[in-house]
Amino acid sequence: MNMTDAAQLVLYEIRNGTAWITLNRPEKRNALSELLQEQLSALLWEADEDNRVHTVVLKAAGPDFCSGYDLQKYDQPILGQVDHKRGRAKFDDDSWHQEKAQRLRMALFDMHKPVIAQVHGRCLAGGTDLALLCDMVICAEDALFGFPPARSQGSLPSHMWLYLVGPQWAKRLLLTGDSIRGDDAAQIGLALKAVPADQLDAEVAALAARLALIDADLLSANKRIVNLGLELMGARTMQRMAAEMDARGHLAASRTRFNETVRTEGLKEAVRQRDEPFGDPVIKL
Repeated sequence: MNMTDAAQLVLYEIRNGTAWITLNRPEKRNALSELLQEQLSALLWEADEDNRVHTVVLKAAGPDFCSGYDLQKYDQPILGQVDHKRGRAKFDDDSWHQEKAQRLRMALFDMHKPVIAQVHGRCLAGGTDLALLCDMVICAEDALFGFPPARSQGSLPSHMWLYLVGPQWAKRLLLTGDSIRGDDAAQIGLALKAVPADQLDAEVAALAARLALIDADLLSANKRIVNLGLELMGARTMQRMAAEMDARGHLAASRTRFNETVRTEGLKEAVRQRDEPFGDPVIKL
């Protein structure tokens, strides 16, 4: 993939049968810009095509896995149409954009080779959309998972929570936008395993090494039968519904107020007003 260093928002390395893909926007807490998502999707498919690769590890540079979507881009108003292209003013336009972005993320689910999400620090909003589409999530015990924008900005544009934690925990986390620590996330099935932060690299590397011992065709067969089972349970349709439901959520008055605060007082103040009434956002089991 030909990218200048300045635009290299995702790093890529093949080592010992594993493609190590690293979100590389640490100064923005790996917020998901459109360009980052495009680069990530392209590299996932590159790894899937490469016969040297048996499995993929998705990790991140800096103190956080991913703070979410780039709100400076997504929460600025886009008024009407721009020339002959879709804007976001209409419901169908917004839904179209949500589905377009979702197709980039779905590479994680659709690619034949397994993907391990290595999660540290904060994994919020769009970060969970990435991590939970991976085949397995290994996290630090002190990692944080949550979707705070559900408090005011819309619903989730991708949705695997129901399949991983069941309806009650999905509702508990998403109706409040509260977060959960990695060790508790592993207990409810949101993550496969949580380990001390200083052991996370070794834990993931050991799992990737075990997968590298298996014929890539067999890894593909076993991943795909599980994912086809999820599809029979409606998982793919659920993702399309989630994108459209998020566009519906964008019509909420609280979303309009959030956007207005972003415009008049800045993003930091808008997030403060959104989250401050909830106090400590981390729930305990």
